[in-house]
Order: sequence, then structure tokens, then C-alpha cells
Amino acid sequence: MNELFNEMETVDDNMLTDLVIDAFRRIVVHYGHWFAEVEHQLGLENAMEIENRVWDASFSNQLKRLGKTAGFEVTGNAPAILSKLPREAKLDLLKNIGVNWLANDGIWFQAVEKEYGMIDAKRCNDTCWTRYSPFEATRIKDLLKLPVAGGIPALKKALAFRMYAHINEQSIEIIDDNRIIFRMNKCRVQAARKRRGLPDYPCKSAGNVEYPYFAKTIDHRIQTECIACPPDEHPKEWFCAWKFTLLS
Repeated sequence: MNELFNEMETVDDNMLTDLVIDAFRRIVVHYGHWFAEVEHQLGLENAMEIENRVWDASFSNQLKRLGKTAGFEVTGNAPAILSKLPREAKLDLLKNIGVNWLANDGIWFQAVEKEYGMIDAKRCNDTCWTRYSPFEATRIKDLLKLPVAGGIPALKKALAFRMYAHINEQSIEIIDDNRIIFRMNKCRVQAARKRRGLPDYPCKSAGNVEYPYFAKTIDHRIQTECIACPPDEHPKEWFCAWKFTLLS
């Protein structure tokens, strides 16, 4: 114990700051490793159920300790300052978090692509969506208290609460009670490539995983059909379009 204390005494304030940030990083990665291994051992559905309980307990504990140390008030399971933010500020915060989420995704992709090439990066990306898409659908389903088999109305509502919805422009065409067409009218990733004079990123392989997994998590009876997604040709009004049908 004394040796540890002596080592920490030699650390300057800048290093202490770095250590604090790195400690948060280790928690995030360790949390992810736990989720990955529980999924491997017990299956994705069970892992998501356990994670739901773990998050409530873990985040609550961490927040209370941080509040005491950093001197901020905690209301429920959120810093009081966040609870007191006006509506417009919260919406702006959600948008910026959405941009951070997308940037994080892109940084991971580019890091793998730079080291191992596009094929491996796409394989990692597509496989990641088999985990993230049902996880996001489950979180939205729980937060909005959507029914277990809510059909097309539940899916329509859930699509409006995805991370994408905060940063992209999307629309839904209602065909009938059992069918809708979802269109990504403005895509932040594709728009950025267009500004740089690059062709569309071929995201169809990811979409063919992402959208069916999301829809089936909302309601297992929903079938997903790709109308068009890059590298497919598409009109200027949208980048990709997906048809969702509730099977009887």
C-alpha cells in the first residue's frame, strides 16, 4: 500500500488528469467485454436482459460517487444540471451525441480499413450491426414501453428514436396498416462524401443486417426488403429505402 502511495505521489497534475480519463476508458471497455462474453456464453437476448439490470445498478453507483467527488447534484439517475436543461438544449445535446456516435463508428471503421483493408473493415462493421441494431431496438422499445408485438405502428415510432434520427433526415410512407417504406433522405455520411467528390459509400451489406435485425427486435413478424441502397442506383431525393411488411 505504501509503495503504491509513493508511486502516485510522483505523478504530476497533468498525469493525474490523464489517469482519470483513462480510468473512464477502462470502465467502458471492460463493460463492453462483459457484454460480449455474456453474449458469447448465454446468447444475445439474454445478454441484453442482463445488461439492462447491470446498467441501472452500475450507472447509479458511479454517478453518485462522481457527484460526491466532483461536487455536482444527482437527481434520480442523472446529474441535476442535465435534468434542468431546457427542452431545446436537450434536443441539441441529443443531436451532438448522435454526431459523436456516428464519428466514433467512422473512426473505428477507418482504423481497421487503414490497417487491414476495406474488406475486413466492412466485415467488422456488418457484424457489429448484428449486435448493435437489436440492442438499440431493445433500448428504444424499453424506453418508449412499446408492446412486445406492436407491429408496424411500433416500428414506425421506434425508427424516429434511433441515433440516426437525430442527425439525418428520414421519412416514412404508409402504404397500409401492414406496410411502410422508410427512406433516408439525407445521410450525413453520404453527404460528406458527396462534398468531397467521392462516390456513395456502398453500405448495402450493412443495411441488409441493420434494418432486418432492428425490425425483428421490435416485432419478430416484420419482414424487411431493400428497395435500394448504395451501391444501388437511387434518386436524388433519398440514399436508401427499405420496405417493412408485417406478416400474418
